[in-house]
Amino acid sequence: MATLAIIAILAYLLGSFPTAILVGKWSRGIDIRQHGSGNAGGTNVFRVLGWKLGVFVMLVDMLKGLVATVFLSQISLGGGTPELSDTILKIVAGTFAIIGHIWTVFAGFKGGKGVGTAAGFLFGLIPLAATVGLIVFFTVFLLTRYVSLGSMIAAISIPSTLLFQRFFLAESVDPILISITVLLAALIIFTHRSNISRLIKGTENRISNLKGGSQ
Repeated sequence: MATLAIIAILAYLLGSFPTAILVGKWSRGIDIRQHGSGNAGGTNVFRVLGWKLGVFVMLVDMLKGLVATVFLSQISLGGGTPELSDTILKIVAGTFAIIGHIWTVFAGFKGGKGVGTAAGFLFGLIPLAATVGLIVFFTVFLLTRYVSLGSMIAAISIPSTLLFQRFFLAESVDPILISITVLLAALIIFTHRSNISRLIKGTENRISNLKGGSQ
């Protein structure tokens, strides 16, 4: 199980790379956590520093999840872990990358909300369902201008898609994939609990334009 531990540690460290914090410091000399929503994620960078840096941060955060899932999961030391399936190894790597992003060791265990890294993880694990989630996200975002709402509904759409494939299309879908995506959706909703409160109160920020800023 030493290989599994190495995969988990490396994935966590990769996920912990504080993209938004470093971009804020390098581009404007600011701590992004002291501006906007106070979150160290791509959406807050988008809002505070503009769409170009926001998109850059989002892509890097997605890449963290994708690299962990597709590449770090394949690390093999002394014969690897033959008792574990490729799917399990990918889930472990991707999950620890997400944990690292949310609770980064490089920034006092306070990072982003995990959406971008989770997206990269899902594209590496279940690309079709992840594509559905991406479409759902952009649809909700374009209709409402709420990134948080789009993220949560997209997260819920992933296990929903897998359930549809399994029970309505009679496709072979590993139950563990359904379970992990349900747990991931719950985690995304949990990290957005403050956004949910603002949505209910009508005070949640909308992305009003592609240059950054909110209304």
